[in-house]
Amino acid sequence: MSDQKHIVLAGGGTAGHVNPLLAVAHVIREKEPDADIAVVGTAVGLEHDLVPQAGFLLETIEKVPFPRRLNKAALQFPAKWKSETGKVRDILTRHQAQVVVGFGGYTSAPVYAAAHKLGIPIAIHEQNARAGMANKLGARWAAMIGSAYAEPGLKPRKGVEVERVGLPLRPAIAQLASDLERDRVATRRAAAARLGVDPNRPLVVITGGSLGAVNVNRAVAASAKELLEHAQVIHLTGKGKDDEVRSLVSVSAGERALGELGPEHASDGDYRVAAYLERIDLAFACADLIICRSGAGTVSELTALGLPAVYVPLPIGNGEQRFNAQPVVDAKGGLMV
Repeated sequence: MSDQKHIVLAGGGTAGHVNPLLAVAHVIREKEPDADIAVVGTAVGLEHDLVPQAGFLLETIEKVPFPRRLNKAALQFPAKWKSETGKVRDILTRHQAQVVVGFGGYTSAPVYAAAHKLGIPIAIHEQNARAGMANKLGARWAAMIGSAYAEPGLKPRKGVEVERVGLPLRPAIAQLASDLERDRVATRRAAAARLGVDPNRPLVVITGGSLGAVNVNRAVAASAKELLEHAQVIHLTGKGKDDEVRSLVSVSAGERALGELGPEHASDGDYRVAAYLERIDLAFACADLIICRSGAGTVSELTALGLPAVYVPLPIGNGEQRFNAQPVVDAKGGLMV
């Protein structure tokens, strides 16, 4: 009889769900090199690129968001739910899944439901201070529940407790935390050289997360002239949002203020704009201040790195982003606006 482990991970949409999923997947791979690891996600979320790039198999289904109001999507929900949970049952059966580990997000809910129906043990991880609907559903059936925050609002089944385990850090951030602790100055200089910025001057990094933040982009870019009087800037706008930011910076500070990332652009202007930076750990390594949303992953990573931030919570969902940042703000590790 084979001792090979068969594990299915579920979660996706944004980096907040995908990064901890991949962090756990890498640890499983280290401990069980022969394990069959599959990830259930969508073809449109960030996982579509990041999961295969990390060397893991991605099985895709359609997004099945829970309806929050009576509309056309709500009327279509029952049929779509049945269809996608059926797809998940096929995936779990094909991979002979022995356990399902979910991280929330649209794809997790049908995976939890299918696993429960098949009698497959479920473990979930909740990154946010206030749990989303998918993990609230999964908590009813889960044999193990881990959370990044105390009391995230999950109601587990009898005999199961929510254990505060923190948030799994992606390897690049965990390595950066170690490097900064060992030699912060050398780490900053090496990262600055790769990005083309001056390690001896203050650096502000603006990021709206993997999807970008339009209002944050516009507010900061429109203030480029004032900001550049105090610091260099790296502005990560999110996909498809960089042209607008460049235009706003040009109006505020002039075209000469604009620059790009990389050692070949070291002589560019001090306001460097990019849609996305795959090695965001390099930006964090030489940053003095971050302006960002307060997704659980962002808050946890910046806290682990000891970086101060101005948090601008996304005002949707169940308000979890405000709750995510509040403990850091209370500890004087950042501001919230």
